[in-house]
Amino acid sequence: MFMTPLSNSEIDAYNARGGAQADAADPQAAQDRFLKLFIAQLSNQDPLNPLDNAQLTSQMAQINTVTGIQQVNQTLMSLAYQFNLAQGVQGTALVGRQVVAQGNALAVESGTAQGSFSLSQPADSVRVDIMSTTGEVLDTVDLGPRSAGMHNFEWAIGEIDPARIGGMQINATSAGQSVPAVPLSRQRVESVAMVDGILRMRTSGGMTLSYPQILAFL
Repeated sequence: MFMTPLSNSEIDAYNARGGAQADAADPQAAQDRFLKLFIAQLSNQDPLNPLDNAQLTSQMAQINTVTGIQQVNQTLMSLAYQFNLAQGVQGTALVGRQVVAQGNALAVESGTAQGSFSLSQPADSVRVDIMSTTGEVLDTVDLGPRSAGMHNFEWAIGEIDPARIGGMQINATSAGQSVPAVPLSRQRVESVAMVDGILRMRTSGGMTLSYPQILAFL
């Protein structure tokens, strides 16, 4: 019997099925299946209406395109895996390092509380109120004038129970006018892990941070 040439819609449907299974399909196997179908079509074509060179070239180009896309996808997946692996290995170097992120928590180590803050403009007076977990002021640190940008500070906790330290409030002024100040939390990285392809850091303060959330490494 004779077979009619494959239409563009039939070829597109074949390509669509192959594309939907690209993750699990072997590109070489997909090409072999197409070539078998293609040879069967040539063997059974109507001798009175054979395929012309343009049709043959078009069909071969389409299967080569599908195979090429599948191979590119596999290459990209391999690169993504290697990148995630390298990122995870590099992330282990962050364990033990301090990071700065949004928040007003203080990092307490060896009798000293450490914090950071950011000023939108220079201030001629900056004071940091150390707050308790119940909202009372435990102490005030006078830092004097500070330029715009991020700043770090330390406070000796003395006889205060570290469990009572709740956070901080930044009070900055310039010529008697309030200057916007953003408190920043300094945390020490205790562990790192890849979660859904993203490197996440677990800190001593119980925070889980990703790279975009880190403002600085200390």
